[in-house]
Amino acid sequence: MKSKDELLAKLRGGEPLTGGDQLQLTLLLSVPAILAQLSSVLMQYIDSAMVGRLGSNQAASVGLVSTTTWIVGGFAMAVITGFSVQVAHACGARDFVKARQVLRQGLFSVLAFSMVLGLVALGIARPLPAWLGGAEQIHADASAYFSIYSAFLPIGMVGYAAASMLQSSGNMKVPSIIYVAMCALDVVFNYIFIYVLDMGVAGAALGTGVSELLATAAGLWYVCTRSEELRIVWERGSFIPQHSTIRTALGVTGPLWLQNVVMRGAHVMSTLIVAPLGPVSIAANAFAITAESFCYMPGYGLEESATTLVGQSLGARRNDLARRFGWATIGMAMAMMSLLAVAMYAFAPQMMGIMSNDPEVVALGAKVLRIEAFAECLYAASIVGFGVCAGAGETLVPTAMNFGSIWLVRIVLALILTPRMGLVGYWIAMAIELSVRGLLFLIYVRSNRWMRKWTLGEVA
Repeated sequence: MKSKDELLAKLRGGEPLTGGDQLQLTLLLSVPAILAQLSSVLMQYIDSAMVGRLGSNQAASVGLVSTTTWIVGGFAMAVITGFSVQVAHACGARDFVKARQVLRQGLFSVLAFSMVLGLVALGIARPLPAWLGGAEQIHADASAYFSIYSAFLPIGMVGYAAASMLQSSGNMKVPSIIYVAMCALDVVFNYIFIYVLDMGVAGAALGTGVSELLATAAGLWYVCTRSEELRIVWERGSFIPQHSTIRTALGVTGPLWLQNVVMRGAHVMSTLIVAPLGPVSIAANAFAITAESFCYMPGYGLEESATTLVGQSLGARRNDLARRFGWATIGMAMAMMSLLAVAMYAFAPQMMGIMSNDPEVVALGAKVLRIEAFAECLYAASIVGFGVCAGAGETLVPTAMNFGSIWLVRIVLALILTPRMGLVGYWIAMAIELSVRGLLFLIYVRSNRWMRKWTLGEVA
């Protein structure tokens, strides 16, 4: 059996890769990425479970602002993607000097951008719960949670940038170890801040923030001093972004910012649709979303692998190999998420019971999880399909597909079904929309239009 480094060297050097080599490399990159996603999901699950034990109002306060944290984080993650894709292309072309230049400029850009973003988020933390239509009794906890999240945003995002660029270089193992350690630290710090120091909801946010701080320190140390492709500790170079790097990054990031607005804006709209249903529905909705994340974590792990494998293949000018890696990762994700969907359907009450001891919340959450199970297979195609396109630097058309699907299908159906069927109606609308979105991505990836810049020679 060949090592990951040997297989990546063959990819970058233009040597032939057999079907077995491709499968092995996909698995070698995907398994650590899936483990990293698992740790991230476990961290959300732990937060939800610990807060859920405090009561439905406390759980609802976190659920109320969760969509807004996704929006804020999504803007920073889009900036990170703009640089990590360039790292993948440079490593595929064996231009490691350029990869390190992108790393330096990317870390600086992410820090500067997320600091500004964090200050803006802090500015809206107090009125945000009222804007989202939450009940007055959960305003204080919701504002406190969002304020602490915003304060730690620059620290967390620099850590995610370091991990993302490590993954793009082909190193999935170290980020996964860091994420698993962060998950363990989150349990410890959450217990201390929530229960020992009796800080409640604010303690959950603070525990997560401190664990992110330590993970960021570890990630920066490794990428700057230990990574074979990216270490910069003994190398001179400017951290100030150059025009060409920023221009290329914006070509990827710009559509992702648009996607973040339209997608996360739709999630805020969803919160406004669900909020009038009351604290039980808000809590059940938030917990069910967290529980479902166990089902789609392989999809997001394989999305990261797809971006790396496709990006490095295209950087090495191996277009056919990029296509094969694209379909391999999509197929693996659809198979894994289908199996997990069966488990989610069977154990939905138990999954909800871990996070809440309120019988109404558990029963309602289990009901909507079982509806969602039928959409997971096609949801996988949309998740990894986007990663395939991002690996080629193509984000505009996928963003348009996401926009049309979520606004024209999910929101329209939710507005019709939720007033009549409650939270069940909203999740039916979501399941239909995710299935439509998956079909759109399968059609688009099959068309090969996502790599047209490379087939036409538009990429230098």
